[in-house]
Amino acid sequence: MTKLLLSFLLLSTHVMAQQEDSLFIRSIADEILVSGKAYENLRVLCKTVGGRLAGSPQTAKAESWGMNTLQQAGADRVYLQECTVPHWERGGKDVAWIQYTDEKGKSVTANLDVLALGNSLGTGKQGVKAPVILINNFDELEKRKDEVKGKIVFYNYPFNPRYVVTMRAYGESGLYRRSGPSRAAKYGAVAVMIRSMSESTDNNPHTGSTSYDSAYPKIPCAAMGLRDADKLSQLLQGNKTITGYLKTGGHFLPDTIAHNVIGEWRGTEKPDEIITVGGHLDSWDPAEGAHDDGAGCVHSIEVLRVLKQLGYKPRHTIRVVLFANEENGARGGMKYAEEAKQKAEKHLFALESDDGGFTPRGFGVTIAPDKLQKMRGWLPLLIPYGVYEFSAGGGGTDIGPLGRTLQTPLAGLSPDTQRYFDVHHARNDVFENVNKRELELGAVNITALIYLVDKYGL
Repeated sequence: MTKLLLSFLLLSTHVMAQQEDSLFIRSIADEILVSGKAYENLRVLCKTVGGRLAGSPQTAKAESWGMNTLQQAGADRVYLQECTVPHWERGGKDVAWIQYTDEKGKSVTANLDVLALGNSLGTGKQGVKAPVILINNFDELEKRKDEVKGKIVFYNYPFNPRYVVTMRAYGESGLYRRSGPSRAAKYGAVAVMIRSMSESTDNNPHTGSTSYDSAYPKIPCAAMGLRDADKLSQLLQGNKTITGYLKTGGHFLPDTIAHNVIGEWRGTEKPDEIITVGGHLDSWDPAEGAHDDGAGCVHSIEVLRVLKQLGYKPRHTIRVVLFANEENGARGGMKYAEEAKQKAEKHLFALESDDGGFTPRGFGVTIAPDKLQKMRGWLPLLIPYGVYEFSAGGGGTDIGPLGRTLQTPLAGLSPDTQRYFDVHHARNDVFENVNKRELELGAVNITALIYLVDKYGL
């Protein structure tokens, strides 16, 4: 009889807690969906600061925006954490064209819509003019390595349309952006152009960071829009002899100073245990960085604002971190973890939003299996707001160093990915392409998860 009574009491307590949590998360959702600030905060960031390439004049403006917005959200303390960042500049408009002879024997010159890859070195004032060779993948590069010398290599590696989770396609094609230039330079290529890492239907080129292998020459490289890539591929497959021209001005200035912008809300019971939630403040220069990663920044700020607004008292210290330099160096995330280790801080959990402001679907979590099962027990509380999964494996570039150095459990918001790579690192990553409702639902679920972790631990 005693065991039955105990079981009944435990079940009743659990049901009551679930009801309490459900009601509180409903209040989170109501506050964000009715009176949320994320969309307006994003508008101000995009329209008053714009693109925020690390080291650019916009860096300081963005940091000022972050400090002001965190103060308005109610942070107990807002401060800057200094880090050294690379200072790469595009150096003007990137230009490319091709020349060939059509079926009537007429010489044709066609412009290509291109963007130099981030961290790439420019061509010089004269540009690079050379025959173009079509290379579809690295296996083909190895087979045709003797044909590459003195040419512009055009990597035409498409997104794999079979992947419903388009991040998988990005992971595969990203190899051609990151290491493609050096692999072509190994065999004497004078420049590289890649098919943009997207499956969009427009012709916007998508930039992103490349990485040179110091063993080979640092040749110029750029991405082109998909329509131009399809046209160039068709011409080359038709055995056309194509001459290409590429002119870019990318160059490095000396490393400079930027900052992680941190808003802290001190815990009431375990203030020395820290929960981090954040996104990265920098972006590529062609657009406003609305989805990548203005959305993650305003998601994270909304966590603090909403819980404060609702009168919540956190058990642990909650830190909102707007990280510096994720795009071409990740030095902000490394600095944050480095100082955490030096200060022997205890980090209970870290959550990152860096996959855009689209409809939330789940969270990817890097954590021990038993703790993952505990988190999956919270799904009934999140399903009403669109999250249906805690998948094994996840986090983000900026919080990754915390996991590696302090073994901190990590999570990343997983929005629907179907449209993300239409705008990723491209000129159309602007405020107008963010849906207010989708952005707010992301904030609802992130705030709810931070609340649950703070209340129940891991």
